[in-house]
Amino acid sequence: MFAPFVILIRNHLDQRQFNQLRGKLIALHAQTITDFCHIFGIDDTTRQHLIRMARNNGKRLGLLA
Repeated sequence: MFAPFVILIRNHLDQRQFNQLRGKLIALHAQTITDFCHIFGIDDTTRQHLIRMARNNGKRLGLLA
């Protein structure tokens, strides 16, 4: 689904820049999940499960292409 967009960005950046951007976006998403869990009192085990689920969904949707 998102793979063509990710590949387009990857082709316009060098590998180092792409990996830095990707790492920042993944960290931002994980932090957003963490903040959400803290606001609603969700335990750390569930938070880790949500982060793993986001990673797996990203793979399935092509965000990690």
